[in-house]
Amino acid sequence: MIKYNKYKNVKTELDGIKFDSKAEAKRYIQLRSMLEDGHITDLQFQIRYELTPKLKRADGTTERASHYVADFQYIRHGTMIIEDVKGGTATMTPVYVLKRKLMLEKHGITITEINKK
Repeated sequence: MIKYNKYKNVKTELDGIKFDSKAEAKRYIQLRSMLEDGHITDLQFQIRYELTPKLKRADGTTERASHYVADFQYIRHGTMIIEDVKGGTATMTPVYVLKRKLMLEKHGITITEINKK
């Protein structure tokens, strides 16, 4: 039985790597080919970036750090590219949009969105 989440994506494993969706696995195949052909270098998966550090509130309790996890990261023509595979407008949540803005503000990184459609 296939288990779907709220976005109807199916977790997929390829080359021993677990992907959150078939679209992400498909993009991996494309990037792997680009890597083998020498068009990109340093292909990495699920790279975690801190957006806000762990903070202490006035009452002494703590606020957890927040992170963005990039689907793919690689170098093309000397430039680092960060990709996020999106399944359409439903996956462009307000939380994702805020994290995308924080990545630009804090790290100077513009996320490249790869739409599965």
